[in-house]
Order: sequence, then structure tokens, then C-alpha cells
Amino acid sequence: MVVGLAAAPLALAADEAQQLARGKLLFTQTQPACAVCHTLAAAGSEGQVGPVLDELKPDADRVRKVLRAGLGAMPSFADKLSAADIDALAVFVARSTGAAPAQPAK
Repeated sequence: MVVGLAAAPLALAADEAQQLARGKLLFTQTQPACAVCHTLAAAGSEGQVGPVLDELKPDADRVRKVLRAGLGAMPSFADKLSAADIDALAVFVARSTGAAPAQPAK
């Protein structure tokens, strides 16, 4: 049983690594790509339209909310991305900027 308990953190770390990789891919390749408008060092993007996410440091809940509803000139992505993809993007942005720890999707 101890082996199973020891393996659990490794599985969680692998799941998080996959989620972060998916979030980065979505950030750079979703159409329109987040990277076109936003600067985010972890994604290698230098967008000039939207806020600099490295400075804003939005937490995952805020990113999820904006992806679902849009904000200002930013459109909603609710009809383009699945809930899992929105969550992956939110966690990637929050973790990449050093924002508050991501909360589970609601």
C-alpha cells in the first residue's frame, strides 16, 4: 500500500506537467492565439495589444472567467475551447506568472 501512496504524487506531477504543456500549446496556437495580443515570457510571446501577463499576474480563476466571458477587446473563447482546455490555459498562465496557486475548476 505504501508504494501506491508514494506513486500518487508522481502521477499528480505528471498530470500537472501535461496540463501545463497543453496550456502553453493552446496559448500559442488557439485562433486567435493569446500570444498575438499578450506578452508572456513562458510562452515566448511579445504581444502589444493586451495586458502584459507577466506584470498582471492573474490567478487561474480570473483567467478562466475572462476566457469564458471575454473582457474589453478580448473575445470569449467559451465556444472555441473545452472546459479542460480553458482550465489548462488558466493554470499555465497563473503558474507561469507566479500568481496565486491555481484553484480547481468550478
